[in-house]
Amino acid sequence: MPSLSSRSRPRRLAALLLAALPVWPALADGVRLPAQVPPAYRSECGACHVAYPPGLLPAASWQRLMGSLERHYGTDASLDAATVQQLSAWLQAHAGTGKRVGPEPPPQDRITRSAWFERKHRKLDEVVWRLPSVKSAANCAACHGGAEQGRFDEHDLRMPAGLPARYRSAFLDD
Repeated sequence: MPSLSSRSRPRRLAALLLAALPVWPALADGVRLPAQVPPAYRSECGACHVAYPPGLLPAASWQRLMGSLERHYGTDASLDAATVQQLSAWLQAHAGTGKRVGPEPPPQDRITRSAWFERKHRKLDEVVWRLPSVKSAANCAACHGGAEQGRFDEHDLRMPAGLPARYRSAFLDD
C-alpha cells in the first residue's frame, strides 16, 4: 500500500501547476533579448529605437532589414561591412520562429504590423500612437517600462502621458 505522502504528491503537483496558471500567459507571451547582446546592436540599433528582441521577426525579415540599412524606414542606418555581418549572424541565430512570428513576415517587415503585435495592442488605435509622449507604435518604451532591457510583460505597463480615459482600461487587462 503506497504511503499517504506518495499519494498526495500528484495532488500537490497539480495544485502548484494550477496556482501558476495565472502567471503562465505572461511567461508564454514574454519576449526577451537573448543573454548575450552584441554591444553594436545596443549602440547602433538602440541609438534610434529600442534594440528589439530578434525573436519578434523571422530570419527572412532580419535578412532584408540588414541588407537595406541605407534606406531603413526612411533613414540611412548604414554600418560597416564587419558590423553588418556580425549583427546579421546574431539576428539570424536568434530570429523568431513559430506562433509569434507566423509563417509570413509582417508587411514591410515591421514588428508593429505583425499579427502578434496587433493582437496584443488591439484596444489601442492611432490616437494613442500619435500622443506626444508616444509618437509611434514603434516606441515601445513609451508604455513598456522594461523595453530597453527587452522586457514587454503586461505587469510592466505604464500609461503614457496624455492618454485619454477611454484607453486606460487597455492598460489594466490583456
